[in-house]
Amino acid sequence: MRQRPLTILFVDDSAADAGLMRAALAETRDPVWLSVVTDGVEALMYLRREGNYSAAPWPDLVITDLNMPRLSGHDLLRIMKGDPSLRRLPVLLLTTSDAPDDIATAYELHANAYLTKPADFDLFRAMMESVAHFWGVTAPVVPRPDSALVAHDHPPGSARPHSPFLHESW
Repeated sequence: MRQRPLTILFVDDSAADAGLMRAALAETRDPVWLSVVTDGVEALMYLRREGNYSAAPWPDLVITDLNMPRLSGHDLLRIMKGDPSLRRLPVLLLTTSDAPDDIATAYELHANAYLTKPADFDLFRAMMESVAHFWGVTAPVVPRPDSALVAHDHPPGSARPHSPFLHESW
């Protein structure tokens, strides 16, 4: 069983969707640490610990939108799965698109899941509860690359938050 909170990197250009994610995760039964970036380029900087993200906590899970400026969710997924230091990191696409081509492309690029955003907040909250519980409790922890271990990560036995902790800038 996990000894520390699930750490999620949420990639979405919509401030409203980021707010919905914060609200949904605030109600989960399992502790979650949330970092938010606004597009795929910023996500890569975060994951590669570049610029302002040099001390960012390593995520256990990436949840990304599909349609974003600069670098789409599909392109982010393609780059991550092609990078040996990032390819094992689980990636979920969370989008309003239910287009068969978008879904097929996501799985061809080795997405771990493709989730369509429900319009109802209660359904969204229930979806995020399931995601947080599965990836935070049920699924084994993905080993972190050595370069991802920094002092700001949350070591086993660290204090568990009562609500999500949001990192938006470093």
